[in-house]
Amino acid sequence: MLVIVCYDVNTETREGRRRLRRVAKTCERTGQRVQKSVFECQVDLARFETLERELLAEIDVTQDNLRLYRMPTGPGVEVKEHGRFRAVDFDGPLVL
Repeated sequence: MLVIVCYDVNTETREGRRRLRRVAKTCERTGQRVQKSVFECQVDLARFETLERELLAEIDVTQDNLRLYRMPTGPGVEVKEHGRFRAVDFDGPLVL
C-alpha cells in the first residue's frame, strides 16, 4: 500500500530540531521525500505498523503533529504531479 507521511515538528528548541532530524531519517529509510515534510512510502501492513511505532517514538505529541495516510493499491488512487520533482514509480521497471 502507498502511505503518505506528513509531519510538523516544533523546532523552536534544540531538542525539537533533533526530533525533526530523527523523524526525517526514519522516513528516509522507508520512503522517498516528495516535499520537505512529506514522504511517500510503499509498504506492507507489517512495515506500516513498524513505521508508525518508530515515528511515534520520535515525536512529542504535545508539540508535534504526525499524519499517516494509507492509500490502498488498485484503481481509484491517482497522484498528479506538477513542478520539478518526479517521484519514483515503485511498480515500474528498475533501471540501473
